[in-house]
Amino acid sequence: MELNLTRPVVFFDLETTGTDIATDRIVEISLLKMMPDGSSKLRTHLIYPTIHIPEEASRIHGITDEKVWDKPTFAEMAGDLHAYIATCDLGGYNIIKFDIPLLAEEFLRAGVDFDLKNRRIIDVQNIFHKMEPRTLRAAYKFYCGREHVSAHSAEADTLATVEVLKAQLDRYQNEAYTDNNGNQSFPIRNDVDALSQFSFYTRYADLAGHIIYNDQGKEVFNFGKYKGRLVEDVFQAEPQYYDWMMKSAFPLYSKKIITAIKLREFNKGNTR
Repeated sequence: MELNLTRPVVFFDLETTGTDIATDRIVEISLLKMMPDGSSKLRTHLIYPTIHIPEEASRIHGITDEKVWDKPTFAEMAGDLHAYIATCDLGGYNIIKFDIPLLAEEFLRAGVDFDLKNRRIIDVQNIFHKMEPRTLRAAYKFYCGREHVSAHSAEADTLATVEVLKAQLDRYQNEAYTDNNGNQSFPIRNDVDALSQFSFYTRYADLAGHIIYNDQGKEVFNFGKYKGRLVEDVFQAEPQYYDWMMKSAFPLYSKKIITAIKLREFNKGNTR
């Protein structure tokens, strides 16, 4: 089943130096931009990460320091990449927990203000895990009936993800999903809104999960001694906690969110 789109969606995948969102870097990015008229464009770039690529990472994706030493840095490509995905929805496999947070860090590190406002997110892994818990390789085998022989290539993983999503649409279009409360729905529709709502179920406010939304839609801490406390209340009672977070090794996107909360409360105080 082909995707029913109302605006462009970019499916993407990253290969990186590691799995630490705050400190690791992108070494390869592949982006498949799909248009409502059915056309698409694929871009794949090797990127010089400015840090050493550990041997254990190279063994997974095959990209070494020697392979990327003459490639552009992310900072050199950031403006063009940001323009390419501007106004687009985003899709991929496990992008909510890893690819989007790390991509956001790279953009912010390069001075480009990246956020998810007005974007819909389709995470094919979340659809898969809700319906048939597996890995991407197994998902490809399960849904497409073929071996994913080029796993851990950003381009191959991006293309495989789109194939899996299309197969999921075919398989689940008439199948009900039962949530943990026993409620049934038919969420697998060929509609980006429905797919986004079904696959993008995180309540993270900062992408990394340090700050989440409570049931009232307020930002609360999800770690440490203030876990469950409203961020704005903690900052009012203990302003130095904000300073500590800004000086510590939290992701840049997390720092962006807490700064926005801090400024929001400051502006409220000035208007009273």
